[in-house]
Amino acid sequence: MRQKRIVVIGSGFGGLAAAVRLQARGFQVDLFERLPEPGGRARTFHVGDYAFDGGPTVVTAPFLLEELFQLTGKRLDRAVELLPVDPFYKLFDARGNTLSYNGDPAHVLPQVEAIHPPDADGYLAFLRAAEPLLQKGFIELGAEPFLRLSDMARVAPDLAKLRAYESVYRFVGRYIQHPFLRQCFTFHPLFIGGNPLKASAIYAMIHLIEQRWGVWYPRGGMRSLVDALAALFGDLGGRLHLGTPVDRILVSGGRAAGVVAAGERIPADAVVSNADAATTYLKLVEQTPPRVRRHLTRSHYSMSLAVWYYGLATDQVPDALAHHNIVFGPRYEDLIRDIFERKVIADDFSLYLHVPSRTDPSAAPPGKQALYVLVPVPNLASTISWDDELQRLEERVLSLIEARFWPGFRRFIEVRHRIDPFYFAHDLGTYLGTGFSLEPRLMQSAWFRPHNKSPFIRGLYLVGAGTHPGAGIPGVLLSAKIAEKIVVRDMEEVDRRA
Repeated sequence: MRQKRIVVIGSGFGGLAAAVRLQARGFQVDLFERLPEPGGRARTFHVGDYAFDGGPTVVTAPFLLEELFQLTGKRLDRAVELLPVDPFYKLFDARGNTLSYNGDPAHVLPQVEAIHPPDADGYLAFLRAAEPLLQKGFIELGAEPFLRLSDMARVAPDLAKLRAYESVYRFVGRYIQHPFLRQCFTFHPLFIGGNPLKASAIYAMIHLIEQRWGVWYPRGGMRSLVDALAALFGDLGGRLHLGTPVDRILVSGGRAAGVVAAGERIPADAVVSNADAATTYLKLVEQTPPRVRRHLTRSHYSMSLAVWYYGLATDQVPDALAHHNIVFGPRYEDLIRDIFERKVIADDFSLYLHVPSRTDPSAAPPGKQALYVLVPVPNLASTISWDDELQRLEERVLSLIEARFWPGFRRFIEVRHRIDPFYFAHDLGTYLGTGFSLEPRLMQSAWFRPHNKSPFIRGLYLVGAGTHPGAGIPGVLLSAKIAEKIVVRDMEEVDRRA
């Protein structure tokens, strides 16, 4: 049999992982990336002497990365040094409460008790209640495809028993009463584009994923991890085409037959799309059935993000700040509704402040700091005057940082860069400029999410944030594992029929 050729669209972590897996399986893989460098959401921005992580800043479940290197007899730790982050996060509210959270309950529990003594027992009860969610949702089902309704029906009784129909906020609220502590243990769905008031309780498992496998940061930034995966793919014989956008997925006789990339027709035996799921079906595939188009346009999508990158001419960071800092605004539930439902930029906000030099001093030029500030904002299904609103929002963000953490912060800024919903829409090609594709609601999870294998185009497969199991580095790496399993099975079937 001739060596089969597979095209992978997009070099985010999902696309890179799928390309490595399939190349290691003996296929000839061509990976097309529209940007001039690999990484997708995890790309690096270079501004003057500074290099900024473009997206993800947290590595959890690192064994999923280790698997990719083990496929070729190599070791992740020989290519990338993952540094432990401790604390995982430092969390603040508007009333002066603080929680330094890591994977050790003995460290977290006294802080919980000091804030609200009755919640100490509640926190332990929450950990016990979330354990089955981790076991079922991540360990047992995370790498399993949901291609048929029967796949969902098979696990529905277990999900009902685990109360997966509840929201994360309601699930945690059963055990933890203090408003600040509820925020501390329900914010995780925001890291994968989820509304904590709507995201299925199954995503409470994220807390335990971090607790069991830790939170890590690659020395040299996320670019070192992206570069290591790209190099691994190249060492296997894979071909990476940078600055080469895919304009269309070719379909012949109901089967994916290749792509049109930068105006050139590239034939293939199968196509794996790491492009945004909605974009794949609404823009890249002309044969998408009208019912699928209607479903996708009516689905619930994640929020977007406004991120400001600052290069600072100082070697000092205030003691109050850790590597990962989450600052909650005076409102929580109503602010979330402003972002996801009312789709407005409110006067108040919550933010994530990333200070990588706390873990990796090489994250900035010598004697300087490179950090970013992220604020969740509505996606482009809104009528916001974006430039004006984002300028005002940045001023409020800077004022808060100076008032609460870093006096004189503005005077240290020597370079700055911003991304916003238009970056996600235009540069990354996400539908509505979302940061994470579809929301992880129960009715948009597992079988209800765009499948890893297209149900109406043979030979077309999906990986990444918009397909099963969802966003976040563990989710997209698992999607690649699922896709590999299905592609290999389908290609073996094609050979048998031949």
